[in-house]
Amino acid sequence: MNILLVDDEPLARARLKRLLQAFAEHQVVGEASDGDTALALAGNLQPDLVFLDIQMPGRDGLSVAAELLHLPLPPAVVFLTAHPQHALEAYQVAPAGYLLKPVSPEQLAATLQRIGLTTKAHLQKQQAQQWLGYKSGNSLQRVELQQMFYLQAEDKYVRFVFAGGEALSDLSLKQLEEQFPQDLIRIHRNTLVLKRRIKALHLQEGKHLLELWQCAQRLEVSRRELPKIRQLLGAG
Repeated sequence: MNILLVDDEPLARARLKRLLQAFAEHQVVGEASDGDTALALAGNLQPDLVFLDIQMPGRDGLSVAAELLHLPLPPAVVFLTAHPQHALEAYQVAPAGYLLKPVSPEQLAATLQRIGLTTKAHLQKQQAQQWLGYKSGNSLQRVELQQMFYLQAEDKYVRFVFAGGEALSDLSLKQLEEQFPQDLIRIHRNTLVLKRRIKALHLQEGKHLLELWQCAQRLEVSRRELPKIRQLLGAG
């Protein structure tokens, strides 16, 4: 698992990081000393697990955990605290649990084993989800994945093009590609298409253009992605 450490005490972070080195299958991908930095890193790094101190200057751990729930793939959160009385409040926000400081190797090992099972189940649930959500004015809408034609990165957003319309999402292509690996395929650094929509590959004016079923727009296939598209079409 990829892990983010959040604690305003450098020595506490260093100790926990040292303990985590005993678990080769887990790696610390980032560290933060305050809540705002933690949220920024979580959005960029997409960790599987966040060890989060409850008491920090500024934004405390409880409010950070509540914000993490809004990420497309929320990480599991384990609170770090020196005060057992925080346990009940912690469980209301992060049911993954809490560890008392100083963290013991035995406590850490048991927690990692338990969290590993829950995060795998969470990922499987996300992959089973067969629709995508987006905002339309002041309302939230969703479109079935199988209605999608293609998804294209534009500035800070991704444009969904589907049967019946278009929409913008703040999800990244990487997130979508990882969430639906069996359904979506990358044809260009800025474009994913629904595999079942792929109809034919054409060479036109030196460019390879992909034709999709029921879609008038032909999409350019990059040289890097061309071999797998040919293989998918049985022309490899």
